[in-house]
Amino acid sequence: MRLIVILGFAFLFYSCQEEVALELENRDKIPVIEGVWTDNPSENFVSVAYSRDYYDTLDNELIPDALVQIEDLNNGGIVEFRYVGELGHYLPLNQQAAEIGHEYRLRVALEGNEYSATGTTLEAPVLDSITYEFKEERFFADEGYYLTLYGKIPFNENNFYRLKLTRNDTLLNRRSDYFLFDDTFGSSILNNGFELTGFTFEKEDKVKLQMLRLNEGAYDYLNQLVNLLFNDGGLFSPPPANPETNIRVSQGSGEVMGYFMTAPVVTRTIVIREEDAN
Repeated sequence: MRLIVILGFAFLFYSCQEEVALELENRDKIPVIEGVWTDNPSENFVSVAYSRDYYDTLDNELIPDALVQIEDLNNGGIVEFRYVGELGHYLPLNQQAAEIGHEYRLRVALEGNEYSATGTTLEAPVLDSITYEFKEERFFADEGYYLTLYGKIPFNENNFYRLKLTRNDTLLNRRSDYFLFDDTFGSSILNNGFELTGFTFEKEDKVKLQMLRLNEGAYDYLNQLVNLLFNDGGLFSPPPANPETNIRVSQGSGEVMGYFMTAPVVTRTIVIREEDAN
């Protein structure tokens, strides 16, 4: 009898694994804007595309004919952008970049509507040095070289940060590679060394680390994006929802998605050398 009960539960569990395709209502296409404006000219771009339905498998529909500008609200200067087909996004003319302490407004004009967002390029934190150490495999930690960051965050407010890592010219951009943090547990995280436990490297790896100080709206968007990427659609997962945009419809009507961020970028590059390891 016990065997029958076990088999019965096993059959019940198996029968609950049926895949269900939700019938979702088709919606009109919505502009999706991603604007990145930093004090490093090589990092700056704006992408403009249309949204897709949930089950759509087609490539993103890029928009090459929008009018894209960034206005410096401190001095009234206008930075014009042009579309670069090979890259699929807009680049600023003359390699222009943000200035620390200036407030900026992104403007995107498309089909009679205008979309805009503002942000201030804040002062950068201090990143003094990066060390690395080889560690054997540990519980929930792989074998490899681990980085430790040293520096200082001297600010009492607006402490919202993102770390970006590039290994041998390849940006680490899987869902688990989004590294965001704030000052919830204080701002002394870099003072005594902060080990990046989620990332391992090998000998001779060239590692570029970038630390960005974000405005709160951009930070919240990225946090929600990460939560969405880790949503497995299970019984206890919340219904998937688009991250809350910090871009608004400033002229016209309709909706818009995406985000605008302006930030300073602190960049450090190291090469893992076995003989130099701590």
